[in-house]
Amino acid sequence: MSSIKAFAGVARVPFLLLPVTLVASGAAAAAYEATFDWTRTVAALVGLLALHVAVNVLNEWSDMRTGIDLNTVRTPFSGGSGTLPSGAISRQQALVFGLSGAALGLAVGVWLLLQVGLVLLPIMIVGAVCVLGYTDLLARIGWGEVAAGLGLGGLPVIGAALVQDGALGQAAVAAAVPATLMTFNLLLLNEFPDEAADQVGGRRNLVIALGRPKAAAVYAAAALMTPTAIVAAIVVAVLPALSAAAVLPSLLLVRPLRWAFSNSREPVPIPALGANVTWILTTNLLLAITLGIAAVR
Repeated sequence: MSSIKAFAGVARVPFLLLPVTLVASGAAAAAYEATFDWTRTVAALVGLLALHVAVNVLNEWSDMRTGIDLNTVRTPFSGGSGTLPSGAISRQQALVFGLSGAALGLAVGVWLLLQVGLVLLPIMIVGAVCVLGYTDLLARIGWGEVAAGLGLGGLPVIGAALVQDGALGQAAVAAAVPATLMTFNLLLLNEFPDEAADQVGGRRNLVIALGRPKAAAVYAAAALMTPTAIVAAIVVAVLPALSAAAVLPSLLLVRPLRWAFSNSREPVPIPALGANVTWILTTNLLLAITLGIAAVR
């Protein structure tokens, strides 16, 4: 029998901290605007975790099927988990696991839809397209980064706020903007180490479409827009002043931006990849914490 470790590998468990921070941010934004429901928040978290597992597993299944996973140089942040190439579980098992995650996410979404109403339906449809269409369609036509930014960034924040009472406030939209930019950048930076394997496997991401220097410039632009968006939302009083603390993790961008501006033709340093992930998680988390504190004042 395949071990739990193998299934955790294709699910990319360490990356599942991201949906936790996204739901926390969206729910805290709703609480800041005076609406919060624990049951619906937990349900949203379970559904998003299931969908994130699904996209991770289906991505690994597809990359093994197309041979991408056999050609990547793995890092802790890119190149796949190596679970399927090692034979720890079969492609068929991975496919069933991934589709099961998608089914669970859909079931939770339907339950929330019944609680909140049709206002949630557009978020569910776009999210489903981004999740299920990412690997074999969107990542092959140049829309992979946008799909990731929306499906595993901004839309979960908006959805987590929307499920509270069916209303969407300005704070949730403001929190969704940096979430979108950061998840977009999470995928984009992690694509640089996989450039050659992705090209052979038929993908067309920004690194391949634009070339490394231009794609690095896009990364830098999205990175710098993130703290700018937070500050702008504070200035117009959509986010509380306390949320300025969420700008502090942008100091972690020194390493990836140094690479983007001066060495983008060279491999991305592992510390830069790690700093990028830490920046994203801590920014979302600080937004959630500061909105939560402002909500109870």
